[in-house]
Amino acid sequence: MKNTLRLALRRLLVAVAVVGSLLLGAATIHAAGAWTASQAPLAAPPVTVESLQGRLAAEEARGADLRARLEAVTAQATEVQAALDAAQAQVASDGATARALQVRIAAAKTQLAALNRKIAAAARQASPAARTVVQPATTRPAATPEPDDD
Repeated sequence: MKNTLRLALRRLLVAVAVVGSLLLGAATIHAAGAWTASQAPLAAPPVTVESLQGRLAAEEARGADLRARLEAVTAQATEVQAALDAAQAQVASDGATARALQVRIAAAKTQLAALNRKIAAAARQASPAARTVVQPATTRPAATPEPDDD
């Protein structure tokens, strides 16, 4: 019987020690939390639901405004791209026209040089009196004579 009493007393002491340890641990955790909260107070008061809803509405309005601006800029960019494409097409067309005109000018210069040579040859064969009248053609347009008013 002595052994059972000792065994029961030992079990009771172990149970009391375990419960005491748990209570001491809980008290320590509570004290540490209180100490931490007192050392680091909140810098700003908590935000209310109404203020969050107001901020959300303001941000939604700002987002809608930015979306509208983005759509306007996109439309302008599309217009600018279309104008740029048209200008590039016009430049290409003008370049082709300029090249064609250069070819025509070169051919005209060749014809003019040939005509000048023929005029010079004809002038050499003409009489001395006719030489003073005949002049080679130039690239400048001739002055148009004024019509006689009779």
